[in-house]
Amino acid sequence: MKASFEKLIEDLEEGSFFMEEAVEILEKGMIKRALQKSRGNQSEAAKALGIHRNTLLRKMLEYDIDGKRPRPKPAGKAGADAPKRGRKAS
Repeated sequence: MKASFEKLIEDLEEGSFFMEEAVEILEKGMIKRALQKSRGNQSEAAKALGIHRNTLLRKMLEYDIDGKRPRPKPAGKAGADAPKRGRKAS
């Protein structure tokens, strides 16, 4: 793993990335991957990253990362043909 990081550092240096850009790239990638693995569960993703959930939310806003959970599509609307409840006409 250390060799992988050494290679990454070399690639970033050769690409003339500033340290701030390199940190942003790494953080974005780790946050996105943690959110994917946790199926959008931000508390679980923050725990996996070793950061507080509020820190995760702040970084998601900073990097414009959408952390919404993927929602299953509804099978169908139950009672769609049923009359709506409400006030009766007087």
